[in-house]
Amino acid sequence: MRIARFAVGDEVSFGVVEGAEVAAIAAHPLLGDIAFTGGRFPLDDVRLLAPIIPNKIIAIGRNYAEHAREMGGEPPVEPLIFSKPATSVIGPNQPILYPEKLSQRVDYEGELAVVIGRVCRDVAVARAHEVIFGYTCANDVTARDLQKRDGQWTRAKGFDTFCPLGPWIATDIDPTDLSIRTLVNGEVRQDARTSAMIHDIPNLIAHITQVMTLLPGDVILTGTPAGIAPLHIGDTVTVEIESIGSLPNQVTPRP
Repeated sequence: MRIARFAVGDEVSFGVVEGAEVAAIAAHPLLGDIAFTGGRFPLDDVRLLAPIIPNKIIAIGRNYAEHAREMGGEPPVEPLIFSKPATSVIGPNQPILYPEKLSQRVDYEGELAVVIGRVCRDVAVARAHEVIFGYTCANDVTARDLQKRDGQWTRAKGFDTFCPLGPWIATDIDPTDLSIRTLVNGEVRQDARTSAMIHDIPNLIAHITQVMTLLPGDVILTGTPAGIAPLHIGDTVTVEIESIGSLPNQVTPRP
């Protein structure tokens, strides 16, 4: 099932994507059972939004060996966790705002995102699948120069618009070996498979929930493959993940 959040004019709704249409539902399935309203819309006639606005976004750094090496280090022994604010979330085709006054290098980082489906803490690896609602595409946009300057990552990762999510949540896929690609202006820049993760999704969930409680709708970004590079104003960056879809965003100046 593919769960979308979308707008028709000024009205925001949730729906199930079925082929080239979206069937409206009364509320997001995380908020209750699926109840179809009877409304159906062609996908081309709706504006897709971020499929979820999480309470928190927990991200994993250097979870692909080649990316760790391109960043000048070896992969960490334990998952390296950091957070991004919910205010950084945008949806497909919404602009990534380049903060030119503060940063001169903003990078893309295409990632598989996990959406949590229930309150959970101290989750065992073998039971991690029980707390997952689904998966979506993500772009962990990063002001790389600020990341290096600060020594910690909050400012570099936390700008408004620095966490595109979408186009919807896929609930019935196997995430263990999916193609993940990032394209800039149609040119492939990252091309890997999720099977190359150092720490897989069950172990990430177990590790994170030793530290904090996850809530329904919280998002885990599982790390980016090798191939990061700067974005420039006017670029269109697209994250594509097999069995999920594509997440395009254009880079524009921050007002």
